[in-house]
Amino acid sequence: MSDTTSNFASDTDILASAQQWREQGKGVAIATVVETWGSAPRPTGSNLVIDEDGNFLGSVSGGCVEGAVVTEALDVIQEGKPRLIEFGVADETAWKVGLSCGGTIRVYVEKLD
Repeated sequence: MSDTTSNFASDTDILASAQQWREQGKGVAIATVVETWGSAPRPTGSNLVIDEDGNFLGSVSGGCVEGAVVTEALDVIQEGKPRLIEFGVADETAWKVGLSCGGTIRVYVEKLD
């Protein structure tokens, strides 16, 4: 699905990059939003692909979660074991940082073979 109104990469671009990196012999992981509660910047099914060098394309949060997901993905590439990670912000904390409400996302990270 292509979204021409935002700066997020399309699913086609994300998968093409994953394939290209694999063809170059690089380790690659893909992170997918599998669940959301409350306020979530990206919907379920959003993807982020990461190569062993830390290059990435796509988005699972549009914010600071991306860096943590990349770090987790690098570990997944090394270990070969998938992970389910959760990120959340309480309503009280969200208000303090300028968000209208909190939310939680779960992201599944797996190595592509």
